[in-house]
Amino acid sequence: MKEHQTSIFDQALSLLSHREHSKKELVTKLKTRGHEEEEISAIIERLEEMNYLNDERFAEIFVRSRLSKPLGASRIQQELIQKGINSELAKTAITDANADWFELAKQLKERRFGEEISTDFKEKAKQSRYLQYRGFDFEQIKYAISPQD
Repeated sequence: MKEHQTSIFDQALSLLSHREHSKKELVTKLKTRGHEEEEISAIIERLEEMNYLNDERFAEIFVRSRLSKPLGASRIQQELIQKGINSELAKTAITDANADWFELAKQLKERRFGEEISTDFKEKAKQSRYLQYRGFDFEQIKYAISPQD
């Protein structure tokens, strides 16, 4: 039993050494490797006690990585929830990032469609849909596709 547990622990450490994982991600990966839930729970608890596994830290790093894409707050929150981060922790991580969502939306619009402000309705609608898909809200999209005074 002890040898097998060390093996699980080593596998978990190996996964964590490559990048941060959420608790849910790590549990899923260990399950796919054929480990029992009881063993996984014990390892997860041990990793959390050692602070090798920390959902809060994972959320902060994840938000920073998504800001560089850039993605909007709603898309980032949705992805965090899919990775097993509770919505309150996700909101906190997004807020703590102190991102200028309006400028990020504008940068993304310019990178994708150029700096020129379109007057064509169809083109504006296309740009709006793209930014909405990327997680930006109506006000941020309006800022990005409208001329700046």
